[in-house]
Amino acid sequence: MPRNIPLEKCRNIGIIAHIDEGKTTTTERILFYSGRTYRIGSVDAGTTVTDWMVQERERGITIVSAAVTAEWKGYQINVIDTPGHIDFTAEVQRSLRVLDGGVVVFDAVQGVEPQSETVWRQADRYGVPRICFVNKMDRTGASFEYTLGTIVNRLGANVIPMQLPIGSEANFKGMVDLMTMEAVLFEDELGKEPIVTAIPVDMQAQAEAARTHMVEKIAELDDDLTVKYLEGETITNEELKAGLRVAVINSKAVPVFCGSSLKNKGVQLVLDAVIDYLPSPVDIEPVKVTNLNTDEVITLATDDKAPLSALVFKIVSDPYVGRLAYFRVYSGTVTTGATVLNPTKGRKERIGRLLRMYADRREDINEVCAGDIGAVLGLKDSFTGDTLCDPSTPVALERITFPEPVISIAIEPKSNVDQDRMTNALLRLTEEDPTYVVVSDENTGQTVIKGMGELHLDILVDRMLREFKVQANVGAPRVSYRETITKAVPNVNYKYAKQSGGHGQFGHVVFAFEPLDRGSGIKFENKITGGAIPKEYIPAVEKGVKEAVESGVLAGYPVTDLKVSLIDGSYHEVDSSEMAFKMAAILGFREGLQRGSSVLLEPIMKVEVVVPAEYLGDVMGQITSRRGEVQGMEMRPGNAQAVRGLVPLAEMFGYATQLRSGTQGRGVFTMEFDHYAPVSASVAEKVINK
Repeated sequence: MPRNIPLEKCRNIGIIAHIDEGKTTTTERILFYSGRTYRIGSVDAGTTVTDWMVQERERGITIVSAAVTAEWKGYQINVIDTPGHIDFTAEVQRSLRVLDGGVVVFDAVQGVEPQSETVWRQADRYGVPRICFVNKMDRTGASFEYTLGTIVNRLGANVIPMQLPIGSEANFKGMVDLMTMEAVLFEDELGKEPIVTAIPVDMQAQAEAARTHMVEKIAELDDDLTVKYLEGETITNEELKAGLRVAVINSKAVPVFCGSSLKNKGVQLVLDAVIDYLPSPVDIEPVKVTNLNTDEVITLATDDKAPLSALVFKIVSDPYVGRLAYFRVYSGTVTTGATVLNPTKGRKERIGRLLRMYADRREDINEVCAGDIGAVLGLKDSFTGDTLCDPSTPVALERITFPEPVISIAIEPKSNVDQDRMTNALLRLTEEDPTYVVVSDENTGQTVIKGMGELHLDILVDRMLREFKVQANVGAPRVSYRETITKAVPNVNYKYAKQSGGHGQFGHVVFAFEPLDRGSGIKFENKITGGAIPKEYIPAVEKGVKEAVESGVLAGYPVTDLKVSLIDGSYHEVDSSEMAFKMAAILGFREGLQRGSSVLLEPIMKVEVVVPAEYLGDVMGQITSRRGEVQGMEMRPGNAQAVRGLVPLAEMFGYATQLRSGTQGRGVFTMEFDHYAPVSASVAEKVINK
């Protein structure tokens, strides 16, 4: 079946930003102006298309990324509306992994905020070209220039303003388009019919200067344009657009636009910019895959006829139709009824129903072509990060990596009926979100759920109750501490020998332990030479180490940032077995931890508090009283101060209440995980005693 729209006219974009910058409101306007909806939904009223979950509508925030498709001027735009809260950062991460471009939304009053930095760095990591939209120009204290300055200073971006706002705050009317040198005014309530007119007389000099600056910045990015500019030749708008498009696709420049999504001003011009400057699937580099027959890294063209390579990036448990797998096709075509290979699991899967998603609604389609995003029903063994490929050409795409959870709660069902429901619910929810981790505490027999923050876990418990009808008792949130060693242990000699009639058990290992930098995780290296331990027992030793790292010697927390080298050992021809070497590894590992002066590590959070200036002293006192370290301050529009600091997660429980009461409800804060750090002896003693 031929494509309805050529690949060159497709755009896969994400709307990304800090919480409450207007991502969902902007997405709602995209759907309205493109004709996909006939009324404008409201976040406050809980009537938006992409915030379809009950929990999202109650809280007025985005929790899960939602995919929608719109058409604009003959182009197909696949839009993913992502969450802004740091607890749901995995949703942003997996969306960025499969997108070709991003629209980064900023609040014109606050400028760059903490989660803005996080999503920007994630976009850098995945090489996602971006354009910026300075939203909320109608708010009191809005400043286009201030926001531009924060993008440059905090993100290091090469910004190119493409517009000038006309009016500000309550008098914001529209913008000057510096490319066409025309004013675009939005006077009707829905903003459906922008009025293109001459630039106001009092802004002409400012607009001319801004246009000259824009032309200079674009000309710097292209050698041919630089020559024309220096020789005084006129550069046409088509040449400027073409030069800027190449620079954006290569992540060398970021065009910036302005508007107010809530007041229906400026979103159409952002859609035009998506078409003009963000890449189509054919503009990005061909995808790199590992050929599993040869272990070579090869590239596959974005072509419907190339061998299939597709990445599953999201799983959704739909109560009506079952498990939905969202996927992005990089090369080849996925068709209904086809058999594909999941090389990660070594299983073949049959493609059941193919769907084009429209948030929580769906329409059946027959195929998903190269460069497109779709969803499939009926996959049994494929989950987030898995590759789907042609069984005759097995290839693997790079998997998606997620951050480690930093907070946990204990949960137990209220009845035997709830026990079965809870097991099913946790299985389904952890399939959807890889940053939920469920473990069984050996010491207490409790089921422990780990996540990225209090809100993250609160949403999980709420979904268990509403969607899966699980009645459960929930414990207080607990911090996910870690353990590590502080000094090298060059020789840990452990011999496991048991004799109980018949064959005995014998395993002998010699380890060397070495502390690693923070964030390095666990590394195991086999340095055995000369067959001191037969090769068939080495995997058992490694397995024993991996089991042992789950429970440290101080308080039973997982061990991290440690290199374990197997340097020697011995075996018995009759009594040695895989089990014996695994036990030797576990017990030898624990001895090494005790000799390595183990310490507890705690998660340290990057915290930013924004308060009116008169409460600055109180807030700094609150941070230091919670074992925090103030790192800096800066002025914000409207006589507000932003205080940045590092605070242990264990001290942040209940801070929202303290901040509200201490600032008469006017202070707000955000926090995100930064790093793990050793705790003091007094704090460690309290944690261990608990």
